[in-house]
Amino acid sequence: MEDNINNHQEATFGISLLAIASIVFIMFMGVMYLKTISIQTCLIVSITLLCIISSYFLKYSFNELMDIMAKSIKNGAFGLWFFIAIGGIISSYMMSGTVPAIIYYGVKLINPKIFLPACLLLSSITAISTGTSWGTVGTIGVALIGIGQGMGIPLPIIAAAIVSGATFGDKMSPISDTPNLASMASGSELIPTIKAMMTTITPAFIISFFIFAILGLKYSDTDIDYRIIEETKTVLENNFNLNPIVLLPIFILLILTIKKFPSLPGMAIAISLGIAISIIFQNESFTKCIEALNSGFNIETGSDYVDPILNRGGLQNMLGTFSIAFLGISMGGLLNECGYLKAIFTRLLRKIKGIESLSIVVMISSIMSTALLSEAYLSYILNGAIYKKEFDRRGVSRVILARLISEGGLMPAPLMPWTTFGAFCIATLGISGIEFAPYAFLNYLSPIISLLMTYMGIGIVWNKNKEREYRNDQ
Repeated sequence: MEDNINNHQEATFGISLLAIASIVFIMFMGVMYLKTISIQTCLIVSITLLCIISSYFLKYSFNELMDIMAKSIKNGAFGLWFFIAIGGIISSYMMSGTVPAIIYYGVKLINPKIFLPACLLLSSITAISTGTSWGTVGTIGVALIGIGQGMGIPLPIIAAAIVSGATFGDKMSPISDTPNLASMASGSELIPTIKAMMTTITPAFIISFFIFAILGLKYSDTDIDYRIIEETKTVLENNFNLNPIVLLPIFILLILTIKKFPSLPGMAIAISLGIAISIIFQNESFTKCIEALNSGFNIETGSDYVDPILNRGGLQNMLGTFSIAFLGISMGGLLNECGYLKAIFTRLLRKIKGIESLSIVVMISSIMSTALLSEAYLSYILNGAIYKKEFDRRGVSRVILARLISEGGLMPAPLMPWTTFGAFCIATLGISGIEFAPYAFLNYLSPIISLLMTYMGIGIVWNKNKEREYRNDQ
């Protein structure tokens, strides 16, 4: 195979532009315009087209292209297994009464006027503590959806508050993969990287908090349908044992995550504990509990409102989004390994003059990479490798590069339903990123504020004695 590799043609700017423009067109027409073609179908068509272009113009064989996709799937295997584990977590949390109890007490204790900002704060604190946005969305996020819907608050706004908080916490947590991988990819140190991130995301968080607080005022006591709240509480009381012990699985998982216990074994422990509580307190049989891990939790309470909130989880219900992640990672592998993205971004570097335009290019290429590779982590690695020498040449600290690639790579990821994070949100929260994007204020305010502050000369970290040289050159 080594001999064949040496015969490959290098991806030119024109061919790369053709490949990427074709993918953008296919995704736009299928997902955004026609809205009748599934994301999976769009991804399959895009992968097929990429293989044809790579074979005809770059001289890759079919087997080599399959090997590239297989390598990408291997590298993304942990995330794919995470999908399966989360299906089990949600199912066991429903069976055990963990999520129903959180919904029940949440509806009783939280005032609807403060629910949305409280939702943002709670998701942020959970993600900072655990270091995972996915885990936050898949656990406390599911419960918050139930509480908010029980109050009559629209699902898109609730989901946006959860995702905004989860991405903020993930980005700011020193135990999260996001700042660690962003600093590693850019060659910067972790703590200075987090400090640089705080400079731009803090004002975005404050603005988002007040927007959610204002939105929450719309759902005052006079606007709430208390019949829905009472129905929710009554149905949960009649169908579940809601004693505090049923909350144990979620607290055990949070403790294990904070202690940096391996994620998948920790989730297996939480699932096992959930099954035990289901048998002891909810009078479920062992065989029903095991089958629910595959088919999902199912209950018929007689309430058309509560049943859809509770009937979630299981492997089978995750397969649709699993397939999106599988295909997205495969497509990302082709774009990365065949050199399409590198050809585009390297060409853009020739047009850059100042740090301001460099920041825009890094931000745009990070967003494009996440959209095309379907995975924020791959975006970090690619853009860190491409731009870090350019930052050194201009005398700008690499912590700024780490900040930019995390803002452009992570923040828009849940808003794109074909990315792994976007697909995960569909599976857990029951809503596409396209639907809640108008309310995900933090996720687009963070990149915008970052670029504005760079243009104003605020928050730029320079290497020693380089700022004066840069100002003199301008």
